[in-house]
Amino acid sequence: MTPGLPDSISDWIGALQAQGYFADGRLATALHLAVRLGRPLLLEGEPGVGKTELAKAVSRVLGREMVRLQCYDGLEQRDALYEWNHAAQLLHLRLAQQSSAPEQLEREIYDPQYLIARPLLKALQAQPPGVVLLIDEVDRADEPFEAFLLEYLGEYQVSIPELGTVGAEAMPITFLTSNRTRDLHDAVKRRCLFHFMDYPDRDRELAIVRQHVPEASAQLSSQVAAFVHKLRSQPYADAFVRLPGIAESVEWAKALVALNTVHLDPEVVDSTAGVLFKQKEDVAALGSLTNDLLAPEKAA
Repeated sequence: MTPGLPDSISDWIGALQAQGYFADGRLATALHLAVRLGRPLLLEGEPGVGKTELAKAVSRVLGREMVRLQCYDGLEQRDALYEWNHAAQLLHLRLAQQSSAPEQLEREIYDPQYLIARPLLKALQAQPPGVVLLIDEVDRADEPFEAFLLEYLGEYQVSIPELGTVGAEAMPITFLTSNRTRDLHDAVKRRCLFHFMDYPDRDRELAIVRQHVPEASAQLSSQVAAFVHKLRSQPYADAFVRLPGIAESVEWAKALVALNTVHLDPEVVDSTAGVLFKQKEDVAALGSLTNDLLAPEKAA
């Protein structure tokens, strides 16, 4: 066993649950293998299923800093890896150009002290036991950025032209998340272990709601979990542009408690629809389906 790491899949499940994160067996297995094998873990799934929260929970379980690289369209290498402190370099250049030879001056201005580390470099330079690195929403970045990531994902190192190769001081536990807005390149996927995260089943969602909204009654928590689970199922799911994630379920339960709700009814669902959904079309669709969603499940 590596010091500080859960020793088994069941240990991971228990440790994550203690931090308020309810992982199923498949997810805990993927996490356990990624950590043991020293491989990045690529998490794909719809927004709101808990991909980012897993990295945060692992950071808390291990007591390690989490370094986050938020991806976006147009993300450049300098934003992810490093950039030089040009103002400090220029000041040094002005002070030293009269006394230093050109070759020596070039070495001096590209000294690591003038390097501004961004998330990837911070993760590699972290001292043992290392950090948890989250490369969040990698599908939002463009394909050239994916190609840039390959060296890090495959070898836990990066190349800096002025300094050479920088390898990890301590291997970061690395997560990549994708909302599947586009397909990632196979070269990225080959360097990672993969896990597709779906919405939780009703029992797991109920456990999450109870954990995060303990002031909700057992009846209300059960109704929230059942209602959200039902609207995500067919044929109801097709009526919505974007289904509510786990965070929305929790926020909805909190809102219902704040309104002193005892049980769900069409009026309270309609008045709180903006907590579950963030688009006008989805709120309208919910209004037309509320009675069906509140109807008791028919016995098999």
